[in-house]
Amino acid sequence: MTTVSPLRTQSRPAPSGRAQLRWYGPGLLWMVSSVGSGSVLFTPRVGARYGYELMWLALIVTGLMWIMIREAGRYSVATGRTLLDGFRDVPGPTGWAVWVIFAPQVVAGVVTIAGIAALVGSALMVALPGGQAIYASVVILGSGALVLAGRYRGVERVTTVMGLILVGAAITAAASVVSTDVVDGLVPTVPDDLDPYFVLPWIGFILAGAVGIMWFSYWVAARGFGGPTGGQAGGSGDRNASDSDGGDRAHRIQRVRSWTTLMSRTAAVGVVGGGLVIVSFLVLGAELLAPEGRVPDGIDVARDLTALLAELWGTFGEILLLVCVVVALWGTVFANQDGWARTYADATGLLAGGEQARSGSGEQRRAGRDGSGGWFGRLVANRRRLYLAYVAGAMTIAPLGLFLLVRDPVDILSVGGIIAAAHTPVVVGLTLYVNRRLPAEVRPSLASQVGLGSAGVFFGLFALVYLLSLIGVTIGA
Repeated sequence: MTTVSPLRTQSRPAPSGRAQLRWYGPGLLWMVSSVGSGSVLFTPRVGARYGYELMWLALIVTGLMWIMIREAGRYSVATGRTLLDGFRDVPGPTGWAVWVIFAPQVVAGVVTIAGIAALVGSALMVALPGGQAIYASVVILGSGALVLAGRYRGVERVTTVMGLILVGAAITAAASVVSTDVVDGLVPTVPDDLDPYFVLPWIGFILAGAVGIMWFSYWVAARGFGGPTGGQAGGSGDRNASDSDGGDRAHRIQRVRSWTTLMSRTAAVGVVGGGLVIVSFLVLGAELLAPEGRVPDGIDVARDLTALLAELWGTFGEILLLVCVVVALWGTVFANQDGWARTYADATGLLAGGEQARSGSGEQRRAGRDGSGGWFGRLVANRRRLYLAYVAGAMTIAPLGLFLLVRDPVDILSVGGIIAAAHTPVVVGLTLYVNRRLPAEVRPSLASQVGLGSAGVFFGLFALVYLLSLIGVTIGA
């Protein structure tokens, strides 16, 4: 018999009317975070090589992403627990589902931060003296230091504003050059020279990819959708809560449903905004780069990207795009170093000792104080210390080392995109499982479950196509 996840024990009333506007933050933050490598780097490359032939694919992925992040947020709203916490309860060997999320994302985090920093470095060397290595190293070490110091919030606000400016500039520029050929892109076609290795990283990174699904659930929980989450009242304590509270249950169900509706709208705001960015950069690549046969590549990729607006608005356009790309992507490095470190710390706590390790309570906490748990026990018992250790090691030193070895942002981010595309069906499958265990009154509808399952199959097929192409190349060799 399948165990049903308990409904959250505490839930505040959902806002109504204009007050709902203040709760769109997670969607906007998710949208800005998605203006990263998938939009700024890979989308113009796809447009430059294939024109509008894959426009339909971008639209499908955008629609599926709304379903995926909405369902990821549903679990936190309904239970008062993080999605990763829910994965720990999946039947099988202890913690296996947390491991399959944790291990690939460690690799994805390192390569993504290294790749974005390499892209920022290649952009700065266009306008300033000095080499890419110097600027990329400054980006990684500087942002890492600010995250460790806990003083990056003000910088993050600036990068969010610049990210929104970049979104507006891209949409405006695309609207000024788009042709009627864009309509042809709405009809599903497969290019004769389709290169899975070229396309799969784009698919994986569109709208933040697998990690974006996880992060949306964290941001929904952190914002307080539905009520307190985590170590707060009604949060992790909901794991062992009873649902036999009579009439109060009906009120909580009604509130959870209202919060879920608002969360779904928040997800839609982020996806629609991010989708417009994807389409805009695809238009710019198809209209401005494709006619010249110019596909942005190598460490000079930023030079080709800044030329997109330079051809429209001259020097002003070039400077605008350059500044926005540098600041917005540097902000993405901040967000990634912080977000991934939090995810890693959460996963480590779940794997090492469950809620006691995450909260630093009970035996874990005592072991940390008296030293009986060793250095690892003391590290896990102190959640803040564990987070900082991941920021310094996995999110700063490791990406810097990878960048110094490879340098090419396209090569580095291609690996991250492929991991994201292959990992997405895993995240989707686990999310579908834990959501099906929600109480029947707040469980996703059959249509939502079918939609989420279809998203997993869709990304799984792309990963399979890529795997088969690798096998084919190996055999042909």
